[in-house]
Formats: sequence, C-alpha cells, structure tokens
Amino acid sequence: MQASDVMTPNVITVTPDTDVHEIARLLLEHRISAVPVVDADQQVLGIVSEGDLIRRVENETDKRQSWWLRSIFAGESRASDYVKTHGRKAHEVMTADPVVVGEDEPLYKIATLLEKHHIKRVPVVRDGRLVGIVSRANLLRGFSATAPDATTPVTADDREIRDAILKEINENTGLTFDRVNVIVQDGVVQLWGLVESQDEKRAAEVAAENTPGVKRVENNLGFLPIGMSSV
Repeated sequence: MQASDVMTPNVITVTPDTDVHEIARLLLEHRISAVPVVDADQQVLGIVSEGDLIRRVENETDKRQSWWLRSIFAGESRASDYVKTHGRKAHEVMTADPVVVGEDEPLYKIATLLEKHHIKRVPVVRDGRLVGIVSRANLLRGFSATAPDATTPVTADDREIRDAILKEINENTGLTFDRVNVIVQDGVVQLWGLVESQDEKRAAEVAAENTPGVKRVENNLGFLPIGMSSV
C-alpha cells in the first residue's frame, strides 16, 4: 500500500497569516490535532500542531530560564523561541519546512519517517501541492488491511473505488469528511475513523455498499467522544 491508499484527502489548512485563535478554533471544531500551512498554490510551508499552541499557553506562566542557561542558549535560539511562544500568526508559530511524501510513498517508508523525525503525521503532495495527509492512525489502518496473509496488491480499480466512496461520503451523507478513512483492497472496503451517531456510521456503510466494484464492506467506524481529537 502507498500513501494515496490510506491518506485523508481534503485536508483542513490555514494560510501563513491565519490568527492562532482561528487555528485553535479549527482544531477544536474539526477534532484534529494539526493543520498544514499552505500558500496560494497549495505548497506546504509548515504545520501548526496542538503542541505549537500549547507552548503559547505554557508561556503565560512566565517560566524563565536561569542566567547561565540564557547565556548558553543566547542569540538566535532564544529569539526563535520567543517568536514561537509569542507569535500571533501561523507563520510565526508553525514548524516550518515539514517532512512531506508523494502519493506513491510506501507505508513502511512513511512509518520510518514518522519514527525518525518524531512526528505524528506527514503531508502528501503531488507536484509539490498538498493532496492529503497521513497520520499514525491512517498507517495503523493500512497495516491492519495488509496483514501477512493479505497478499493481494492494491490495484487501480481499488483506488477508483476508494475515490468514488470518499466522493459520495463527502457530497451526500452529511458526515464530517476528514474523520472517515476508506481503505480498499481487492474490492473489499474497510471503513475507519470516528462518527457522531449510528446513522452516520450506517450512512458511510451504505455509501460504500452502493459503489460499483465493492465486494464486501467492513465497517470499523467508532463513535467520537466529546473533546477527543481524531488525528
């Protein structure tokens, strides 16, 4: 499996000038833990995560380094830290130049990147433009679908089925699109993610069942606890 087979498309994004309070609102509203920062051409400039915003909250306690720590880490590092803890715009608090992958990146390589760089998610790009995001949860779902006894590769038809299901869910079911992930292998569909009701769970299943080429649907959707992030 590749990034395109498990990624969350239609990613919630912000611009470099988006206010941090608006970013916090988006994270809460969509129950996600980070947003990519993109320019007008959808080029990925950075990522703002819950951790970046938490640094601002921690700064309100006015924690101060001892004089000898300040002398060791004086200069650019202190200035950079000040901007991150006091900045009001996305470009001031974001993690710049994040690791990105292409749509054809194998899942095992993405897992290695997440581990190496100690990150929880990676943007997926096509010709440099953002087309999706792969989180640790996406990876786990992908690996679950490719257990040692599941040797059938993902085909072009599987990808077409996945795109059709995601389109139907996005346009006609009323579900919050970024919380539902679809994995298709040899016509067998796995639905993963979190929904708010039994009706939403059933709607996603019906959308998959009615898609041409689908042989079977495994509905693994769970229910979203209040206040919990899904990515």
